[in-house]
Amino acid sequence: MNEQIPILLVEDEPHIAQGIIYNLQAEDYLVTHVESGEAALEHLQNHTCALIILDLMLPGIDGLEVCRQIREQGNQIAILMLTARGEEDDRIAGLSEGADDYLPKPFNLKEFLLRVSSLLRRSNWQPTIKKQLCFGRNCIDLENHLAETANGQLQLTELEIKMLQQFINNEGKLITRGELLQSVWGMQPDTETRTLDNFIVRLRKYFEIDPTKPQHFLTIRGRGYRFDSGNIEN
Repeated sequence: MNEQIPILLVEDEPHIAQGIIYNLQAEDYLVTHVESGEAALEHLQNHTCALIILDLMLPGIDGLEVCRQIREQGNQIAILMLTARGEEDDRIAGLSEGADDYLPKPFNLKEFLLRVSSLLRRSNWQPTIKKQLCFGRNCIDLENHLAETANGQLQLTELEIKMLQQFINNEGKLITRGELLQSVWGMQPDTETRTLDNFIVRLRKYFEIDPTKPQHFLTIRGRGYRFDSGNIEN
């Protein structure tokens, strides 16, 4: 199974955001939506994505300032700027702050998707793929779905590997329940289900010395989970 390409959408108009999300998901992109520039910058501190679709007119700091701060931090992620303005000066301002492309609203859906595809192709984004992970007394062969643990060898399922990849690629960072439900099972982030909780219990049973006192798969109460391999110095 190929990893979905993660895209961050920064758009404060709900009806526009809903349409964009629907069509990007139909193309099998993994979309995270935030409604402000501040939320976008906070998300980028803890997550990796391949493309930002950034509205120019936002509450709080606008798209130009978001773009400026992203580039000042040395982040070269692809940025497609959207705006209701079609004036030449606005387009130049967006590009001068580091946007890679600029599309005025309303836009043609087919053209929008082509621009997204083109930016991703030009950026040559590739997910971080690890073939083996060792932490604590565990060593996991991610390619062959095998794990050597203190309890012996385990054969892992496709979903177990997919969830492990999410934790591994975001080590030390908060992962919300909604993000895991969306990225692993393709569910809506607000879906009410015990599936995720059961998987966390299973991973702790597999890989923790004492599942009741986890050292690797940590619960952040009321927010989500965090993975700690113990291999990174604080």
